[in-house]
Amino acid sequence: MTNIIEVENRIITLRGQQVIIDADVAELYGVATRDINKAVKNNPEKFPDGYVLDLNTKEKNELVETFHRFNRQKHSTSIPKAFTEKGLYMLATILKSPKAVE
Repeated sequence: MTNIIEVENRIITLRGQQVIIDADVAELYGVATRDINKAVKNNPEKFPDGYVLDLNTKEKNELVETFHRFNRQKHSTSIPKAFTEKGLYMLATILKSPKAVE
C-alpha cells in the first residue's frame, strides 16, 4: 500500500494547481508511463479541462532542473502530463492496476 507521505512528496504546484506528473503517477499506480498517456488518449471524454495539464517545453525544462527525479526526461522528446486530483481519480477508474484501484 502506498503511504500518504510518498504521495505528498510527489505533489508539485503548476499553474497554481497541485498536480502529480505522469511519470510519478505511473510509479505510484504500478504501471508504465505510456499506459497512463494511452489511457488519457483513448478516453478524452473522461478528462475534461482541469483534469490533466499538458506541460509546455519551458515547464518541462524547469521541472527537470528543479527535481532530480525527472532527469530521465531531460533528453526525451515527449512532453509530460500533470494530473490534478480529479484527473488522478478518473485515471484510477480506467487503469487495471491493483495499486490504482487501491
